[in-house]
Amino acid sequence: MSGTFTKQIIHITFSTRGREYLILDEFEKPLFAYLSGICKEQNCVPISVGGYRNHVHILCHLSKNIALAELLEHLKTHSSKFMKGLSPKLRNFYWQEGYGAFSVNPIDIDKVVAYINNQKEHHRTKSFQEEYRAFLKAYKIDFDEKYL
Repeated sequence: MSGTFTKQIIHITFSTRGREYLILDEFEKPLFAYLSGICKEQNCVPISVGGYRNHVHILCHLSKNIALAELLEHLKTHSSKFMKGLSPKLRNFYWQEGYGAFSVNPIDIDKVVAYINNQKEHHRTKSFQEEYRAFLKAYKIDFDEKYL
């Protein structure tokens, strides 16, 4: 086979440090657009970017030319600097150390996009920690509560 063909659709999620509510309404669209731009820059086609108050969700095609950890380093480092530059009240903006990244079946893309687009409604009844636990359980990932 002379070509390399991949289709890795990844649902990424991570939170602000200490789960602080720093993604205020006025900063959502610029942040989500910036994260989308970083994905494009890394040849990881963004499908949907969203989130709510203390966390983000990114659904993208992972490029065959970049490791997931490298993509996350770009996303978190550059977007943190971007957010700090938006307002003096964001001078202490940082992302948490870890992240979740889950493979998505192409058949389920529309479902995940709808989920990401519905974050405000979803989080009226469920915290990010509860949401994250549900992901880990759905993917049968063993975890220690102290890391959530």
